[in-house]
Amino acid sequence: MAKTGYLGPAGSFTDAAAKAFLPDDERIPFRSIPDAIDAVKLGKVDRTVVPMENAIEGSVNITLDYFIHYQRMNMAGEVIAPIEQHLLTAREQADSWQDVEIVYSHPQAIAQCHQFLRNMLPDAEVAYVNSTAEAAKYVAEHPEENAAAIANEVAAAAYGAEIVHRKINDYANNQTRFLLLTNEDRVYTEEETAGLSFKTTLMIGLSSDFSGALHQVLAAFAWRKINLTKIESRPTKTGLGNYFFIIDVDMDYDTVLLPSVCEELRALGCDVQVLGSYPCFTWEALTGKTPPVSKN
Repeated sequence: MAKTGYLGPAGSFTDAAAKAFLPDDERIPFRSIPDAIDAVKLGKVDRTVVPMENAIEGSVNITLDYFIHYQRMNMAGEVIAPIEQHLLTAREQADSWQDVEIVYSHPQAIAQCHQFLRNMLPDAEVAYVNSTAEAAKYVAEHPEENAAAIANEVAAAAYGAEIVHRKINDYANNQTRFLLLTNEDRVYTEEETAGLSFKTTLMIGLSSDFSGALHQVLAAFAWRKINLTKIESRPTKTGLGNYFFIIDVDMDYDTVLLPSVCEELRALGCDVQVLGSYPCFTWEALTGKTPPVSKN
């Protein structure tokens, strides 16, 4: 049986995404995103699932930076999952949740629920842990501590925590984009991806810092009428002011258009690397479930 790694423990949003991607795989949890990525290189798992971007908080920088600077592999699939955050406590403290002194969760989850914490638990301390599921597990196992966690419904059920306040994320349309990473050439067959849209991710380093340099890069896509779904800069980690660009292109890496873009940019002196070209699954297609619509 193939093995898929994910940011654990069981019950995390990444666990749910891994199950959606490959429901027949054995899922192996890891304590951190770098550990989950390294597991593929070390042969502990065949592939791994990592969060790449959140609709509210933007890119998950640790995923992007670790992938780029330490462990390159193939991007084999994308799914965008709906995110609903809940406030959890140990069952013994469910009736006194408004008196909690500390709230545990992943930094992104804390940021997604900032207004709720500010308005409802203004005096509570915030403590960061590696995942929302880890927060739920800790709170459930430490009923003597006057604490709460921000996590999902699956984690609450998995660890026996009580949901004391539902849908506490500040924005209703909260989603996270997950990527499937592997050293395999292909995870899905052509039949399994037939009819799906594809995306290609490029990393582009400018030849030098001059007026209009980025415009030249974007023009190579524009005159070919290639749509870009995302562009962001990331530090090269070689000194202040040194950046490269991560660009998501709304198409598969074909035999004509994108190769010609890459060649044009290289002719301008740019460093161009293809980080992956992969199918984009919908949550409904993978799980058969319609994403919840918040009434908040």
